[in-house]
Amino acid sequence: MDGHSVVGAGTVPPSASHSPISPVFRRGSIKRKRSTGGLDSSPGSGIGDEDTPGGEPEKKRQPGVKRACNECRQQKLRCDVVQEPFQSCSRCNRLKLECKIESNFKRIGKRSKHAEMEKEIERLRRNISQAKAQGYVMDEDEDLQSQLQSPVANSAYSHTRNPSLMGSDEAVTSLLTLKRGGSYSMAATHYAYELEQVRLTEQDVHGLFHEFFAYYHPFLPFLNPEQSPDLYYQQHALLFWSIVAIASRRYQAKPNVLQELSSGPLNRLLWNTVGDVPNSYFVIKALCLLCTWPLPTSTSTADPTHILGGVMMKAATGIGLHRPNHTQDFSRVSVQLNKDQLHDRVTTWAVCNIVAQSIGTGYGQPASTLYDWTLAIRPGEDGPFTLSPELEARLRVERFCDKVSKEMYSNASDPRGVAGDEHRAMLMRVYRREYQELQASILSQNLSPVVNVHLKAAAVHLRLAGFFDSSTTPGYMDDLMGLWRAVLAFLDLLLEKNNQHILVYATNYLQQMLVAAGFALLKLMRSFFAKTIDFERGRRLFHETIQAIRATSILDNDLQWRLAELMVQMWNGARLENGHHDEDDDAFRIDDSLQLKVRCRHSMSLVYDSIWRWREEYQAQGRASSTTHLDSTLMPPQQNIAQGLINANGGLTPTANHGLNPGPNSMIGIGYNSDANYDFFDPQHWMLDGLLDFNYNGLHHIETM
Repeated sequence: MDGHSVVGAGTVPPSASHSPISPVFRRGSIKRKRSTGGLDSSPGSGIGDEDTPGGEPEKKRQPGVKRACNECRQQKLRCDVVQEPFQSCSRCNRLKLECKIESNFKRIGKRSKHAEMEKEIERLRRNISQAKAQGYVMDEDEDLQSQLQSPVANSAYSHTRNPSLMGSDEAVTSLLTLKRGGSYSMAATHYAYELEQVRLTEQDVHGLFHEFFAYYHPFLPFLNPEQSPDLYYQQHALLFWSIVAIASRRYQAKPNVLQELSSGPLNRLLWNTVGDVPNSYFVIKALCLLCTWPLPTSTSTADPTHILGGVMMKAATGIGLHRPNHTQDFSRVSVQLNKDQLHDRVTTWAVCNIVAQSIGTGYGQPASTLYDWTLAIRPGEDGPFTLSPELEARLRVERFCDKVSKEMYSNASDPRGVAGDEHRAMLMRVYRREYQELQASILSQNLSPVVNVHLKAAAVHLRLAGFFDSSTTPGYMDDLMGLWRAVLAFLDLLLEKNNQHILVYATNYLQQMLVAAGFALLKLMRSFFAKTIDFERGRRLFHETIQAIRATSILDNDLQWRLAELMVQMWNGARLENGHHDEDDDAFRIDDSLQLKVRCRHSMSLVYDSIWRWREEYQAQGRASSTTHLDSTLMPPQQNIAQGLINANGGLTPTANHGLNPGPNSMIGIGYNSDANYDFFDPQHWMLDGLLDFNYNGLHHIETM
């Protein structure tokens, strides 16, 4: 028989004894002997570890040795335990461990074991800190196991006492018995949910979740109201705490939650989650919420919403939300989604685009949207790709806003991206017709006022392009009149008495469009255009807008509050300088005074341009009026709009004395009837921080009413 046949028969040829591949054959022979020998052995037991040239074990198993002890099996180590008569193995004797053999013993993974133990230790630490704060006395002499009943000592892990598996000594010794007045008693309040120093009971959480789904969820209905708070917490802590933070904006039963969360804990949780490269489907839902209702800030330079919007979209495409039928292409494992799961992913992807578009429109930046096949309109189709009527209408409105932004403000031939006058005039005619068709289609469905408000906001977004026209542009006065009517329609609907809940719980986007509408009113009424409109109606509506912006403020000195103060100063300055338009002046001249200097922020260029003009016309000349009065003839008899917005929790108090650590130049506490004068702008805390550099020495002379 030749050499090949010998190898095929399982015998190693002489030349193979020096071959580097010879151990392969030896290991294979060991496996075959183990599988056919019928021996019950374990790793490290010393059975069958060496072979003789004939293929038989060099050593035979010692009598009485059957298997390794529990401790050695747990560590996958060699064990020399003797069962009959029983003798502990040398490792257990050396480490003073309990050496025993159990037939039903199963190994426990170190990582999961450590994680659970550390979680329990951290929970007990928090309980101790909480008890200390409530005046309990710690006693280190009493038995931890009998007092705290720690699962660390009384769980299935009690088979070992190896300190390396018990956690750090510091963690163990920190679990102290809590005593008060000589007798042990746990803290009276049980906090079910904690984030750093923020602690909530189950009752608090259920109240906050009810608040969220009753008043905020209708703006963006894509979560499940029937799902329990605990399940949201299990899905992801960021999603849970985002819901809590949003619900706490107007929650009177526990008014300090938002301030506690926004002071640092939620931001740290957010950025730690983002820094870990989020690939969780539920993190994307949390980002949708936080981009829709951002944490309060006193300056736009500290507002991360635009950045988070980009993270949200990139994370969504990273896990394949835009291709929900092919999720496995973005995963290391095969993913099979049922109909409900597929529909939920399609809905979340639609919400991502709605939120991303509102961010782009509200901040005057290019939107990171992706309207692809998944979000295509499918009339008459009923399946997982079909959205609810509310979300479908919202998506259509945002698609329209996307068209306006891309066509009006994405001209590659212009350094600022603005389309030319003739092209823009043509686009305006096209989009006016498209908007009328969209409006007729949506209004025929009798959807909620939330959808109608966003529809009116889209008209304002379109018509604000009129400020980019020159006085020689064809249809110039028609465009200005269209803008005037669009602003009136938006404000009339938003400020309508039946829609006050929309104003109280408004999203960041609606607040931004409210500010833009206010600036549009102010700019039109202080120009030549004032002669062609009902000035008195505009004057009254502007004052109502100021009160509405104040009402949307959730903390004193936040951005909405400061913008309202700025607009009051601009109104007073314009009225003091120009006065009412001279009715006897018959000369009606159309000029270019309505054109914008800031032209790179899409339709929101008006807001930034108005702030710059305020600086140039008033602050730089030292003639700023910081009085925050409105005309007394326009004030309601006893209360303003903010005081009249009563919600289900008993009232809205936007001027509460808490907030964002205001400096000496803030306007906190200054009401309509205050006689005090303050320098409003603080160059360290304004929306254009890095650009404004005011000389306060020139502001000693303050004009008053």
